Amino acid sequence: MGKIRPNRAKEKLAAGGIVVSLGGLASSDLIDQIGPMGLDAVWLEAEHGPVDYGHIGDLTRACDLWGMTSIVRVNSLDYGTIYRVLDLGAQAICVPHVDTANDAKGFVEAAKFAPIGRRGLFTGRQGFGVPDYLEVANDQTMLIALIEDAKAVENLDAILAVDHIDVFFVAPSDLAASMGHIGKIQHPEVQGTIDRTLQRIAAAGRTPGTLLLGHQNVARYTALGVRCFMTPVLPLIAEGVGSVLEAAAASGRR
Repeated sequence: MGKIRPNRAKEKLAAGGIVVSLGGLASSDLIDQIGPMGLDAVWLEAEHGPVDYGHIGDLTRACDLWGMTSIVRVNSLDYGTIYRVLDLGAQAICVPHVDTANDAKGFVEAAKFAPIGRRGLFTGRQGFGVPDYLEVANDQTMLIALIEDAKAVENLDAILAVDHIDVFFVAPSDLAASMGHIGKIQHPEVQGTIDRTLQRIAAAGRTPGTLLLGHQNVARYTALGVRCFMTPVLPLIAEGVGSVLEAAAASGRR
């Protein structure tokens, strides 16, 4: 008989560490290729990206092979969607637009088995060969709530009072849009709101997370208490390609 796979990201956060995930991968082969790089998690995009139910099993299985936590961002706070994604093998689930305490409670209800929640009783892929899966799954299932609306900032204290959510992830682009600054995440009002929100999450004893577009802001955000990062793969590729193109141009033959 087997034991449930440990959730690397959740265990690292519990130990006081910093979790780094890579987003934008939709291929199990690519996940295998980045497996040796030391990332804690892979962020699988089922809200804005191509990941659907037919892909989740293979993608999360590739994450399992390298001990990386599979995080699936779904497109809504929907009871059936949340627990179906977990049944298909995700170790962590991210829900957008958690704007109220009731939203946060609904998230927990869908993602956790009784007595904490009311997730449908089924032994999904992570539970195959694990005789006590229904008893131990709650310990390894990681919940990430997206704080991406001005309404969520207004209701933040009540949201943070809801137990069993592991990370409160501040999403800059959507937050900027909800504040009337669409496409302007560097606007001083937006940046100030992001910083204060991250600090409030940390001050409440909860774990803040946010987006990175490269490595430049890691030190600033960790000083604000951030311990969970997602960096999309495309900005990293663009940075690398740009360096190659600059080198080629410098040769005088491009």
